Amino acid sequence: MSLNGYSLPRSPLGEANLVPAPPWHYVGDFLVIDYWADPEAVAAVLPPGLEPLPDDPGACAALFVDWQSCSDGGEELTDPSRSQYKEFFVVVNALLDGEQVTTCPYIWVDQDFALARGWVQGFPKKLGDIWITRAFDLNVTAAPGLAAGSRIGGTCSARGRRLAEGCVTLTGPSDGGPVHNDAPLVNVRYFPRLAAGRHESPAVHELVRAKSYDRSISQVWEGDAELELFAAPGEEHAALAPTRVGKGYRFTFAYTIDDLESVRSYAAEEVSS
Repeated sequence: MSLNGYSLPRSPLGEANLVPAPPWHYVGDFLVIDYWADPEAVAAVLPPGLEPLPDDPGACAALFVDWQSCSDGGEELTDPSRSQYKEFFVVVNALLDGEQVTTCPYIWVDQDFALARGWVQGFPKKLGDIWITRAFDLNVTAAPGLAAGSRIGGTCSARGRRLAEGCVTLTGPSDGGPVHNDAPLVNVRYFPRLAAGRHESPAVHELVRAKSYDRSISQVWEGDAELELFAAPGEEHAALAPTRVGKGYRFTFAYTIDDLESVRSYAAEEVSS
């Protein structure tokens, strides 16, 4: 009998795999904060081939997201521990062959399946605890809705250390939505080897571009934003702490993924050199 499954662990029936086969369908409540960091710190996290954005070299965005996802059958939706998770991540802006793009140097997630699925896509996910203000369809004190004056917050911690916190005080609907995470997303897929003498020669090392379809977005609300990133042992994200904070945004966004584009093979370049 063969072993089956899209990801590990592979098993006789293929049902034990942590990440089921694509397509993967996503919907999430987003809290996005546009901000600026030290341009030198932004340049330091850019993968090879990406260049600082000449006109706005410190442009970044911080995102707190409350997700729900499923595979084609949708059975995860009635088993919420397999479909729900939360994330915090930072993206920075750059140029790739003259085109403006974003890339994600740091990201934390609170579910193992989302962590493994992110590694497949090139997101450098780590485990963390993420909390985001919930919205409910009632106009009550405990449920800040999408209305002027509502305050929506997010926090991220890992290994007992607070890493980030943000808050947006909504002022009204947004005409354009967030700016600093709007450009196409490129990330690095990297899987090292354990074989002696080959630790610096990864099995997979490539720059990839995210692809999605069936995209849908709600009305976007905007407001005044606050954001702090905190230093912690074993972390470097605080180098991207804000020097200036722009607007914050709250919206719901959905899409489907079953593909990505390989932009550049660093592994092939390393072999040829």
